[in-house]
Amino acid sequence: MSATCLVTGITGQDGGYLAEQLLAGGGSVHGLVHEGDPGVTDLLARCPSVVLHIGDLLDGASLAAVVAAAGPDEVYNLAGISSVAFSWEQPVLTADVNALGAGRLLEQVWQQQERTGRPVRFVQASSAEIFGDAEVAPQDESTPLRPTSPYGAAKAYAHHLVGVYRGRGLHAVSAILYNHESPRRPATFVTRKITQGAALIAQGRASELVLGNLDARRDWGWAPDYVDALVRAARHQDASDYVIATGQAHSVRDFAVAAFARAGIADWERHVRVDPTLVRPVDAAVQVGDASRARTRLGWEPTVDFAELVGRMVDADLTTEPGRATR
Repeated sequence: MSATCLVTGITGQDGGYLAEQLLAGGGSVHGLVHEGDPGVTDLLARCPSVVLHIGDLLDGASLAAVVAAAGPDEVYNLAGISSVAFSWEQPVLTADVNALGAGRLLEQVWQQQERTGRPVRFVQASSAEIFGDAEVAPQDESTPLRPTSPYGAAKAYAHHLVGVYRGRGLHAVSAILYNHESPRRPATFVTRKITQGAALIAQGRASELVLGNLDARRDWGWAPDYVDALVRAARHQDASDYVIATGQAHSVRDFAVAAFARAGIADWERHVRVDPTLVRPVDAAVQVGDASRARTRLGWEPTVDFAELVGRMVDADLTTEPGRATR
């Protein structure tokens, strides 16, 4: 489908994969970036035809200008604060960016549609953190929202607002993404911290990996699969909400075991130390998603299983300069 697409958060893990997929499909891609965004160089190296616009989710006027300049058929909102831990340090900023920022963008997209008479499709990258302390597992689109962190609360607000604008006549979709990883994930995320740590230890360049809660359980998938779900959701005839998940939960401990095994280290426990200060104030319950709606309506399926996901990340880190995400 040849569409003009605007992607916020385009220099992040998901934004880069999304830009690549959209361009491969024959579309034109515009990206919203901050002044001096350090990820621009790597993005343009992979996707030189992307048109970049300076803007900010905190600034409604800049968003209005970017939306008007891009004239998009589809808008994908991937931008925002992505760290649950950081949201505890900066809860107000997290709310302003992830909650109100999504609202500012939705309003500008709706106004663009009203002004031009051309329909615009909007996809919000939501998060499993909106379910928080869920009483049931797996979770689906009908699971009550019970966030347990400032990040989850901000995402829950944006999730509800998508429904509000859908009722206003915008083709608005909320894609509830469970954890999804790749070698492009920054080392600030526990998954990449683990794979990079295992690689460094295997190479004799480190001796210890420090982690927090090893028992936290998450539903981890392959990031390019989840980006594909975003595009399918945007282009489906009906706007709806979709849980995007593998349906299988694994612990942080499982991730570490798999990573060290791929790196050729059997006695992983000898190299891992738990630091209680790295444990979140409140950790969400078991997060595992039921993606039945995405499977039946969108024809979406995850293509990479847990072991292979971890293995690909470790393999990349074994051949990557330390401290730098694989591009």
